[in-house]
Amino acid sequence: MQFFFDHLVWFLKQPEKAMSPLNERGLHVVKGGRHESWGTYNTLTYFGLSYIEFLGIENLSIAEKHDENRLITQIVEQLAKEYREGPATVAIRTNQIEELAIKLMTEGLTVYGPLTGERVRADGQVIKWSLLFPEYAENKLSLPFFIQWEKSDEERYSELAEQDVIGSHNLGQPKLESVGFVVNDLDKTLEIWSELFGLKKEEECIDTELNARCRSLKLNGTNLLFFTPIGDGPAAKVLKEKGESPFLVNLTDTNQSHFFEMLDGYWRFR
Repeated sequence: MQFFFDHLVWFLKQPEKAMSPLNERGLHVVKGGRHESWGTYNTLTYFGLSYIEFLGIENLSIAEKHDENRLITQIVEQLAKEYREGPATVAIRTNQIEELAIKLMTEGLTVYGPLTGERVRADGQVIKWSLLFPEYAENKLSLPFFIQWEKSDEERYSELAEQDVIGSHNLGQPKLESVGFVVNDLDKTLEIWSELFGLKKEEECIDTELNARCRSLKLNGTNLLFFTPIGDGPAAKVLKEKGESPFLVNLTDTNQSHFFEMLDGYWRFR
C-alpha cells in the first residue's frame, strides 16, 4: 500500500489573512473555495502536489453538525471554542482508501469513513474526494487522516499548473521538504506511525535551533519530522501551549536561510 503526503491543514479564523504575509515572503497563495456542506472555506499554497491548506469556519451552525468528519470536529473545538490557530493535522494520500479502512480496523483502531467531500472552487468547478479518519479509542496518540482524490495525480497536477497555482512562487521553486510535529515520546510515536503505515525511520539527530531530539519518517512528496524537546525552546513552548501537534514547515530551494514564527506556526526557509 503506497502513501503520499497530501497537505498540512492550518486552522485560521480568516484563511484569507494568510495571503498577505506569505506573499511578502515570496510564496504564492490562492483562494481555494468553500466546503458548503461542512461550513468551512480555505486558501491554499502549493509545492507540487504537496500543499498547505489554511482552513476556517464560514458557518458554525453547519460545522457543528459533523461528528463523523473528525477534521471539522477538530476545527470547531480549536477555533470556535479554544480560539487556537496554527498547524493542526496532516492528510496523507492513498489510492486504496477502502482497503486501508479495513486494515486499520483490524489493527484495533476506530475508523470514521470513508466519507465523501467536495469543494466549490472560485471558478465554480466542484472538486471531489474521500476522507478516512483513524483514531485510537484511548486517545493514546493522534494520527493523520487520509484522502483519496476523485482524479489521478497526473490530472490534478496538470489542472493546477494550467491555473498557475503550481510553480508561481516569487522566490523560485520551493519544495515542502518536511512538516515537523512536536510529541511527548519520540520513540513511541515513531514506532507506531512507522508500523501502521510502513514508513522508513531515519537516523535520530539533535536540532539545536529547536532544542529537541528529532527523527524523520520518509514519505513520498514530503517527509514527516518528529521532535521531542530536551529543554526550553520553540518545541517545548508549542508542546506546553498546544500539546502534540504539527508546528513547523521546512521549505528548501528558497535561496534563503531563515527561521521565524508566522501565523502561529514556525517556518524554515533553506
